[in-house]
This record gives sequence, C-alpha cells and structure tokens, in this order.
Amino acid sequence: MATLTEQLGTGEARKKVVDDACKVLDAEVADKGGLSGIAIKGAYKVVQGIKPGFVPEVVDALLDDFLVALDPLYQEAAAKKRPAGPYLRENAPRVADALLEVTDQRSTQAKRQVVRSAYEKLRPMAKKQVEAAAPRLADLLEKHAAPTG
Repeated sequence: MATLTEQLGTGEARKKVVDDACKVLDAEVADKGGLSGIAIKGAYKVVQGIKPGFVPEVVDALLDDFLVALDPLYQEAAAKKRPAGPYLRENAPRVADALLEVTDQRSTQAKRQVVRSAYEKLRPMAKKQVEAAAPRLADLLEKHAAPTG
C-alpha cells in the first residue's frame, strides 16, 4: 500500500487535503463550547489574525509531518483489511499522540511568539481536543486516501 505521503503529499491531492484540513479545523473550533471553547476560539482568532492565509500556510507546512505520523495507523488498517476511517476513530488516542508529537516539536521552532504562546496555553487540553477531532480527520483521510478495507 502506498504511503500517505506518496498519495497525498504532492500536487492537486495535497491542495485538496490542505483545503479540507482547514475546513476540519474551522469546524472543530466552531464546535467548541464552555470555558475551554472560549480559550480555543480566542487563540484561533489570534492565529488567524497574524496575516491573511496564515492558517492554510501552517497546515501546508505541517502536512508532510502529519502524513508521516498517521501513516503507521493507515498501514495497520490496510494490513488488517480494515477501512482507515473506522480504524482511526477506534484509535483516537494514538492519532492524537502522533499529531501532537509533530506540533509539540514544531511549536518550539515557531518564529512568532504569539503562536508559541497560544500553543503553550492550549497544549494542556490538546489531547482531548485532538481525540475529539478524530472522526473528522478520519473522514478527511477516507475521502482522499486509497481505501484500506
């Protein structure tokens, strides 16, 4: 089975994944409620305000690492002849750990203090939030990657 990077990392496929990933991010932020939702929405607004197109730029910059991080789960689904979407949903904690490992590492390299600060404030609640996003991420993967089951 081709890797996620081979399938989604270049050309028109990459552009579509980045566009859809931004929609997933917008939807996840919009759905947040309570005090943590206020903090998440506020931080997202700050990040969006850095410059036009900043969020898609960041998503595109992170995509290669995200694809590499998710590929082991995708390959496991293929080896077990399971559809990738349900497999990712069932393994939401592993999905969150894989993606947060990428963002943790990248946040230390952020050139903008406002980005580092926003990340550091939200990081303690991040795993729960990323796990909650696993269904939408799984849908995105199923939409764009080759079927595994």
